[in-house]
Amino acid sequence: MSYTFAQKAIARAAGLESVAVGQVVDVRPDRVLSHDNTAPISRVYAQFGQDQIPNPDRLVITLDHAAPPPTPAHAKNHTDIRAFVKHHGVEHFFEVGRGICHQVHSEEALILPGQMILGSDSHTPHFGWLGAFGAGIGRSEVAVVWATQELWLRVPETVKITLTGKLSPYVTAKDAALHIIGKVGADGALYQAVEFAGDGIASLSIDSRMVLPNMMAEFGAKSAFMPPDETVFNYLAPRLARRIGMSITEAQAVVRDIVLLPDSEAVYSADYEIDLSALEPLVALPHKVDNVRPISEVVDVAVDQAVIGTCTNGRLEDIAAAANIVRGKRINPGTRFIVVPASSEVMQDATNQGYVADLINAGAIFGPPGCGPCMGNHLGVLGPEEVCISSANRNFRGRMGEPSAFVYLSSPEVVAASALVGKIADPRQVMSDE
Repeated sequence: MSYTFAQKAIARAAGLESVAVGQVVDVRPDRVLSHDNTAPISRVYAQFGQDQIPNPDRLVITLDHAAPPPTPAHAKNHTDIRAFVKHHGVEHFFEVGRGICHQVHSEEALILPGQMILGSDSHTPHFGWLGAFGAGIGRSEVAVVWATQELWLRVPETVKITLTGKLSPYVTAKDAALHIIGKVGADGALYQAVEFAGDGIASLSIDSRMVLPNMMAEFGAKSAFMPPDETVFNYLAPRLARRIGMSITEAQAVVRDIVLLPDSEAVYSADYEIDLSALEPLVALPHKVDNVRPISEVVDVAVDQAVIGTCTNGRLEDIAAAANIVRGKRINPGTRFIVVPASSEVMQDATNQGYVADLINAGAIFGPPGCGPCMGNHLGVLGPEEVCISSANRNFRGRMGEPSAFVYLSSPEVVAASALVGKIADPRQVMSDE
């Protein structure tokens, strides 16, 4: 028999030799993720009557969605979470300012290839960039895993997406994600796993690879996967070595030893191919992520706000790209340009390399590392009928606070170019006009 990655990862987490598509099994995840929603989850967990969570080392908790807290209610929520963390001895807890959970846990090497992380955040498929099985689950399900250490999962069918070629200048992994979602639809992988394959993966940086599994949540995917390679191993090994106190050589061995790869004859429910070299900048129009158009059809839409950040596109590569576009210029006086780094590590690196200064000198506003305005909580929510171009992952009505506002999604390059012009703009054109 031949198996997909999802089948192999679920079988490992269930302690079984193999599982079949459609089978329901009980799994024991390696990590259980939660964030600002930890407090309401803890109230569900309290119904189990346990004084202590078994194996609290599996929990990974980050304050990121409303950080710093914008209201007394949010502050109380954080206070309750800190008390919960202290009571249960949760080691892997990250305070306000460390950054977005998916980015931080990647930087800390808290999840490794072949492992399973379940989390109360829909973008937990993010961890597929490093070859892990990540899936979003509900709050009550997280409470169940805290109490019992396990949860049932249905083994999903798998969609295969083969990447070939190499991205052109000012075309990004975000465009590849929008391309497949726009082509197939937002429900194209509903409760299915996604496997990326092909030689196009090797041409993508770590930062770019994170974008694709993350955005598969908008494709309906339960999980997503990229086969890890030397680039991934070289990223994870020193971080793992630092965290648990071993040599980088030993960490390399640990990481390589647990890798799971799909079989060459595995069966897929659908098979798509994306030639990265044939892509162009794309934009998802309000109010659906799959309402995707080439940028040539969207230019000249006036924008009140431009945002770079979120778990999809708030990394160093994204900030560097924006800095390259605005360096030595000033953003349009009628447009607010907000940049929110995905983590404190990204913020520090962007500062050290001069990107923060370039962006501030151009008129950008920096928010603290975290989710920023993505959820519509604070730090850049929109006013009535305002228009925003964002590097985020969702543009649903009311997503950024105001139901009458309009959110367009695109790459950091498009966002930065649009901030300069004051209208949705093609970065290729903006840079060629210099």
